[in-house]
Formats: sequence, structure tokens, C-alpha cells
Amino acid sequence: SWQPARLDVCYSFIRYHIAGEIPEERGVMRYRNVIGGSFLDRPNRFIAHVETAAGIETVHVKNTGRCRELLVPGATVYLAKGDNPARKTAYDLIAVEKGSRLINMDAQAPNRVFAEWAAAGRFLPDTRSLWPEYRWGDSRLDFCVETAHGSHLVEVKGVTLEEDGAARFPDAPTERGVRHIRELQKAVRSGLDATLFFVVQMKDVRSVAPNDDTHPAFGEALREAAAAGVHVCAWDCDVTPESLAIRREVPVIL
Repeated sequence: SWQPARLDVCYSFIRYHIAGEIPEERGVMRYRNVIGGSFLDRPNRFIAHVETAAGIETVHVKNTGRCRELLVPGATVYLAKGDNPARKTAYDLIAVEKGSRLINMDAQAPNRVFAEWAAAGRFLPDTRSLWPEYRWGDSRLDFCVETAHGSHLVEVKGVTLEEDGAARFPDAPTERGVRHIRELQKAVRSGLDATLFFVVQMKDVRSVAPNDDTHPAFGEALREAAAAGVHVCAWDCDVTPESLAIRREVPVIL
């Protein structure tokens, strides 16, 4: 029978304990109180102005990346109302339409949806527990997945940059991302399993590749790590204004 995962919270970290099987609903990240609007401008990395049915809203942008190809004047965007009534902005900008494609651009979503998906045993079937924000070496990696065979370190990267059906990462230089790849490579040398996992925050892309034009060092580090035994994989997502769910694996072109 289906049983939920037991969730223990201990200050700065959460450990997911896997108890039997998980319902299909797990692995789906949902937003509440979502409204649509029209993007106007983005004065800085953290806020944007959006025209809604109720008027112009100043909203929090849940992605500090450039997103220049997404946040263009007139683009249809989706806003989720925050739970804290004391915050300065009532809404978070979480998704945007780019042509016929709906893209989730919430930078926190990839880790959250991966955690749900992995806790359901869909990343590694023999998962026993899942530790987020796992300290290893000189970095804090996104997850340590404990299985019957040992520990498996995972770094998750959310992908929102797409052109002609091909997705690329990153959309801006990321020295932190390079450092995480190096740590995964060190982990493999020490005898652990390690994966760089791309969550493509949209549906129906044909491939994912490092964006060598924007940050050559990231692509170089990724190719070196893959050659050294770090697993590199990418999965796209079903996206609605109210939800995000990991869907299917797509090829990674190194």
C-alpha cells in the first residue's frame, strides 16, 4: 500500500525518511493563489512591475539570473501570493510564457521538486533517506541520497534558458557552479557516487548542453567531471501556472 515519507526537521536541515512507497502526488510541486499578469519592467534583480487585473503590482522575482530572453515587456507571467502578510511584496513571479512555451523561473523550485521526486524513489529506487544542503569538502552540496549501496551526492541546477528547443546552462557566469562540479569530481575520486542533475523548468526540450558562450569554464569543468565518472543527467518538467513536476529524461550534449 502507499505510505507517505516521514519528514523530520532539525534546525537547518531536513532528512527525508523513506517508508514504503509514495503516492503519485508526491513529486509534484504546487503553488497556491496564482494569478496572471503582463510583465512591464524589472528595475533590479529582485523586483519587477507587473500589470494585473487589480492594477500594477511590484512583485518579487524568484530568480536573480538575467532571464533577459524571458522577461520582456508584454510577456504573460504568473504570480503566486506569498504567505507572509508583513512582506513588502505580496506576490512572487514564478512563471512566464515564451511563445507557446510555459517556463517556470522559480530558482527554488528545482531543489524542491527534486527532493519530492527523489524521496519517492524515482531518482534511485533503493533510496533510504535524503539529506539536503549536505556539507562535503569545501562546499555545501544540494543533496546526499543514502541508499543500500552507500551515499550518492547530487547537485541540482535549474535550467530556464532555451533556444529553438535546445536548453543550455548557465544563463550567466557561475563560479559557484564550477566549484560544485569540482567537489562532485573529488567525491567520485574518493569512492562515492555523484550526479549533476539538470532540472529543465519547461517541457519538450530536445537536449541540454553547457552554455560555453556565456561561461566556458563551466562547460570545461562539466566535461572533465563526466570523464572522471560524475553522472550528468537532465529531466524536463510538466509546467502549469500552479505546478511543476519532473517528467522525462532528455539527452545531455557535452
